[in-house]
Amino acid sequence: MGFIIFICVAAAFGGLLYGYDSALISGAINSIQAKFQFGSAMVGFVVSSILIGGAVGVLISGSFSDWIGRKKVLAISAILFVISSVVQASAPSVTIIILARLVGGLGIGMASVLSVTYISEVAPAHIRGRLSSIYQLACGVGIITVYFVNAGIMNGADTSWKIDSGWRLVLGLGGIPALIYLLVLLPIPESPRWLVIKGRIEEARDVLEKISGTDEANKEVQAIKNSLNFNEKNSWSDFKSPQIKKALKVGIILAVLQQLVGINVIIYYAPQVFLVAGAGANLGTVTISLIGISGTLGGVCSMWLVDKLGRKKLLMIGSLGMAFMQVLVGISLHFNLNLGMLTSMFIIIYLFMFNVSMGPVVWVILGEIFPNKVRGRAMAIATFFMWVANWLVSQLFPIIVANFSAAIAFAVFGVMCIVSFFYVWKSVPETKDKSLEEIECIWSDAV
Repeated sequence: MGFIIFICVAAAFGGLLYGYDSALISGAINSIQAKFQFGSAMVGFVVSSILIGGAVGVLISGSFSDWIGRKKVLAISAILFVISSVVQASAPSVTIIILARLVGGLGIGMASVLSVTYISEVAPAHIRGRLSSIYQLACGVGIITVYFVNAGIMNGADTSWKIDSGWRLVLGLGGIPALIYLLVLLPIPESPRWLVIKGRIEEARDVLEKISGTDEANKEVQAIKNSLNFNEKNSWSDFKSPQIKKALKVGIILAVLQQLVGINVIIYYAPQVFLVAGAGANLGTVTISLIGISGTLGGVCSMWLVDKLGRKKLLMIGSLGMAFMQVLVGISLHFNLNLGMLTSMFIIIYLFMFNVSMGPVVWVILGEIFPNKVRGRAMAIATFFMWVANWLVSQLFPIIVANFSAAIAFAVFGVMCIVSFFYVWKSVPETKDKSLEEIECIWSDAV
């Protein structure tokens, strides 16, 4: 068990990078703008450039990992982010910062796909959900860590120092978690399912023996071999299969819904969101602390529940809970019922519900539902749509607020939570306690 936990935590460290970088730029962008003197349009591009790199990283990750292996691509993602951090910290112009963030995005995009893919391929069925949930917990830890790192560097510092050096320190420190990630990846084995796909059966059996014991390892190797056709080479024509089409459709819709419920609006626009919700600027540290506490508690609860209640029930309960909180936020904003921290607390509870359900469980399901032969590429496709939805929501939120109101924006997110509930109820199969090879058979029965 110790071996299993170690290799899964090591892979899940990619989630910490994802979360850390999602919030990293928030502590530096004002100083960068003052340093290089550019307008609001360029501010948006500096912030979102990592999403562009991430989308490309997501797209190439599947085929790349099918070619050279999950572990090697995870290591490459860490190296890319180390390079990105060093270049950003020493950048002589905003153009270099953008290029470096594109490179960092490549790494984060690849890690966002393959961390969960790797965990799914090594974790035993009865605790796979719990171990896969570590990824989302790591995302939350990364986000709250960078909030406090940024605050520690920038709060109370001289304005001229912030403009000349402070932002460089903020961006440069992003290389430390990436370097740690690279080091913890070194001792972990390659995915046993990838090894079987490549015909390296004995290596796969050795890994599975460390995880499950000799008897179970032999059964798993045989089950993996039975799910593959070694006479056929992997190609994109694999996706013409009705079973794979069905699995991919479910994966894409779940990935998009995870973003349409509005989570990254709160992550990217946290100060503005809580100010609108009635929390004064003097409560910034309190609300940021509550974000971290709610995310961490939600992640821990999800790890405890996902293999007990099951993926489907947890998603449905979470979707209803989030919808209720979004409705309360919308009503309080529309009727100007902001009573100190009350509306902010509705948002905090929403964040808790997300981190119990949609946040980790969607990643768990994405790592499980795709057949062995196409898992890497299918995960890349579904995650690409997730990144596109992330970008779309992040771009539209300020437009909706400017032209309508924040209440309307939260009402829209609430509606999407209801859509999520009904979609999961009608279309998402339960995968609890099933091996990856057993899950493949679900799609054969569904067609």
